[in-house]
Amino acid sequence: MWMPEILAIIVATFVLAGFVKGVTGLGLPTVALALLAAFLGLGPAIVLMLVPSLVTNVWQAFAGGAIVEILRRQWPVLITGSLATVGFSYFATSVDTAYLLMLLGVVMCLYSGISLFTPQIVLSTKLGSRLAPVIGLMTGVLTGLTGSFVVPAVPYFQALGLSPRLLVQTMGVWFTIATLSLGVGISGTGLLSGDLAQLSVVAIIPALAGMWIGQRVRNRLPAKQFRTVFFSTLFALGFYIAVRATLG
Repeated sequence: MWMPEILAIIVATFVLAGFVKGVTGLGLPTVALALLAAFLGLGPAIVLMLVPSLVTNVWQAFAGGAIVEILRRQWPVLITGSLATVGFSYFATSVDTAYLLMLLGVVMCLYSGISLFTPQIVLSTKLGSRLAPVIGLMTGVLTGLTGSFVVPAVPYFQALGLSPRLLVQTMGVWFTIATLSLGVGISGTGLLSGDLAQLSVVAIIPALAGMWIGQRVRNRLPAKQFRTVFFSTLFALGFYIAVRATLG
């Protein structure tokens, strides 16, 4: 039986994590893991995060009319990323990922920091197509080993010059596929349990509530302001990942 204090922490965590995701399109897993791991440990926190992450990502992926266009344009990233995530997640419990996490955080900070103070980096259609399978493979490896879906897929999507709404929906499609792939991968690691899985399902409610509020805020943001909020959030998440990896 879960203590009321722990349940309150879980509810508050997913409301906040859902709000961040609603505003920026990313951040639910990182925010949820940052808070829950301090009280429950990293393993249970990962399991609790899975179902709310999947449901909010599905909502984000279908909250727009461009799903077919996204699948048509981004399938090389999505397929290679999914396969790599499943394959490398089997090693997540046996490999010391501290250095990978540190590198991941540093790259996120550098990219977002530079992007905040320089014009938007835009890839040509030809170069973007050539890089797509490599981006998918690299992101899948990091997702499988660290549980982070962001690098380098999100910077790549952003560099394609997508509108804020299309960028958020594209991230939702990738995050949905990545969450499913990660779930398949860790299903054989022994982390999943009945109680945690049930509580993860219940956590969908506060996560969706927070996300709904965040989306209302995002719809009021001009494109320039959204870009500032987006990269500031990316920088904060990267900084947290790097510091957590450094301190252990």
